[in-house]
Formats: sequence, structure tokens, C-alpha cells
Amino acid sequence: MSGKSTIEDISRDWTETERVILSRRSVRNFKQEQVPEFMVRRVLEAGRFAPSAGNCQPWRFVVLRDRQLIDELTETVVRRCRIIRAMVDYRRPRFQWLRPLANLLIRLKPNDLHPVPFGAISLIGQGRLGLYHGAPTVIMIFKDRRGISNPDLDCGIAGQNMALAAHSMGLGTCWVGFTKLAFLYASRWKERLGVRYPYRFASSLAVGWPVGRPDGMVPRQTHPVDWYENGTQITIT
Repeated sequence: MSGKSTIEDISRDWTETERVILSRRSVRNFKQEQVPEFMVRRVLEAGRFAPSAGNCQPWRFVVLRDRQLIDELTETVVRRCRIIRAMVDYRRPRFQWLRPLANLLIRLKPNDLHPVPFGAISLIGQGRLGLYHGAPTVIMIFKDRRGISNPDLDCGIAGQNMALAAHSMGLGTCWVGFTKLAFLYASRWKERLGVRYPYRFASSLAVGWPVGRPDGMVPRQTHPVDWYENGTQITIT
């Protein structure tokens, strides 16, 4: 699927599971109304039943529903974003001298300091972009570093299970990876949330009731797929 699409474009031939997957959208504008506890528990249960390598289930979930706590965590991340912007953004007037340092950091952290996430880091640091977009509930996912094979992948699968379950109940979600900035180079938030070895932050989900009806989606690329069958190989698009 590529180009602009609406929920109504999804074929009636799809199963209910496929419709949930294809109609899910990232939500960045939430109502203040809190999500009922029983719904959050159902979302967590969907994450708990995610597959994992060796069935080791290398995750721990922490739920934040205290507005003051969420605001304090947000402020910590905003401060870290300001520091990163000050160290890396050489585009500002009179800061060209930062370019060599910025280039070094970008080479060391090509994923984190890619132009797309760095643009968001810059906006968050300037107070021009929200972190949790007003969501009343935040689900934090921590990985067990002792996990078999790839615990990051396992946690991602668990998180997507939760995002899809939430969407199926009319809730909205948004992945928020920048939360990890609160857990770097300091133990304050680990101690406050009772997170100890072997757990390390993996990602977080903002959860709440969406404002309006999220619709449309960004263009989806159709990557070629090599298909091998009956001794032949074809490429489908």
C-alpha cells in the first residue's frame, strides 16, 4: 500500500485483525480524560502474550498515570534535549565551531542523531513539540539485558501487541523513544521507578483517547520482495 489512504479504503475482505493493523495510526493529540484501569490491564495482557526468543519474556512494564510524575519526567527529557541540541546543532548563528564535534557524535550515534529524530530533539528542547502529547497514561517497557538473542526485538513485539490492542478498543497510542534520555547518565529515574539490574529502558507508549479521528497515513514504500518457489525466483512489488 502506498500513497494517501483513509480507513474507509481498507478492503472489506480483510480480517478484523488485518483491519486493526492497517487502520492503526500514531496519535499525537490526546484528551485529558483518563483511560479506565481495566482497559490498561487488557493492553498490558496483550503485551504479556507476545512471542519472545526461547519464551524468555525479557520485559518489564511500568505504568505512569500520575500527571505530576509524567510532567516531571517530561521536564527531565526536555532538559536533556536542550543539552543535546546545544552540543550538536551547529546550524545556529555563531556555532559553526561545533561542527567537528557534531560530526563525530553523529558518526558514533547514527541512529539517534539521524536528521529525523534530531529534528524532534531540537523541537522538544525548544518547547515546540510535546513529548507524550497530553496522554494521561504512559506505559514504559524495560528489557532484561540477560534475555536470549535480541531482547530489544522482543520488547518491540510486546509493545506493538499493546499498541494494536489499544487501537482495537478505540484508544490511541504513540511510540515515544525519547523517554530513554531520562535514564542516560543518571540513576534518579531508575531509583524513583524501582528499576534495577538487569532491566534497562527499551521504549515507551503514550496511551489515551485520541482527539478527533486520526485518519490518513504517511506514504508507505513498497519494497521489492524476492520470492522463491518450485525452483524459480521472482521479484514482486
